[in-house]
Amino acid sequence: MSTLFSKIVTGDIPAFKVAENDHFLAFLDINPLRMGHTLVIPKQEIDYFFDIAPSDMAEMMEFTSSVAKAVQRAYPCKKVGMTVIGLEVPHAHIHLVPMDSIADMNFSGPKLNPSMEELDEAAKCIRVAISAK
Repeated sequence: MSTLFSKIVTGDIPAFKVAENDHFLAFLDINPLRMGHTLVIPKQEIDYFFDIAPSDMAEMMEFTSSVAKAVQRAYPCKKVGMTVIGLEVPHAHIHLVPMDSIADMNFSGPKLNPSMEELDEAAKCIRVAISAK
């Protein structure tokens, strides 16, 4: 069965994409912990992160690193936190969250509710930061 994220990959569900290659996609979380909160997924539908082949995981980390650096340029912060939870959608994914304290990574706390315009602007900012390397 196709996951929500697989439907984003195929274009059946719209997303605020920030980076993409043949194997991976990065897009904004629509209910972010902080503005710039980005998800990175393999385009191949894999439920459990540690089922990703080691060579693919290495490639995914390289892709994720470039996205995280762009997130930090677009949303200045002390660090970009990275976490893998994987319970909310059965498709392996990495959360990248701009953070200034550990509290910024509290997934149990309230989420932001940005407008579509705010998300569109955030995605543009990160895309510009990616292209500016």
